Amino acid sequence: MDVLVIGAGGHGQVVADILLAMRAAGDGDVHPIGFLDGNPNLQGRVFLGLPVLGQDQDLNAVSHDAVIVAIGDNARRRRLYEHLLAAGENFANAVHPSAVLAPGVILEPGCMVCARAVVNTGAVILADSILNTGCVVEHHNRIGPHAHVAPGAVLGGECVVGEDVLVGIGSTVLPRVRLGDRCVVGAGAVAVRDVAPGTTVVGVPARPR
Repeated sequence: MDVLVIGAGGHGQVVADILLAMRAAGDGDVHPIGFLDGNPNLQGRVFLGLPVLGQDQDLNAVSHDAVIVAIGDNARRRRLYEHLLAAGENFANAVHPSAVLAPGVILEPGCMVCARAVVNTGAVILADSILNTGCVVEHHNRIGPHAHVAPGAVLGGECVVGEDVLVGIGSTVLPRVRLGDRCVVGAGAVAVRDVAPGTTVVGVPARPR
């Protein structure tokens, strides 16, 4: 499966590194072929041995089997994912070989699971979400589409994370807490109760900013 990475910035390079690690670990079905990126300054560059093959509008000119949208900003990633989905694109998942996914975890298309992330039994990770380096998603969590669980964040059991949510670096979400769509849990915060949609919470315990 020839995979085209959409986005050649720092996040895109991490995705490409994961795909290369998957292939090196024996997943012969994964073959990253390069990047597309709208930044004209990146055209012709090579990252991790993979070329930037063009801009977003060049997608149809590059032969590929699947794409993965590698943009860290949730809203931008969602818009591009939805555009590509409507265009009939297939989406790959990038799952680092050192990540631990329990049997039966559901991982929808277009997700990224970084090095040493842990996802426990019964968890459902919806489309185009990011589980970043070293995060912990405990049992029976539901992570909404286009969400981002940042490095080192920990979610207790049975949490519900809405669409476009950012769970910040090193933050903690207590069991059974619900995070509304597009909310943000700040870096290092501890969410002890439900967070309303569109709200940013910070501190210990986390409170609206």
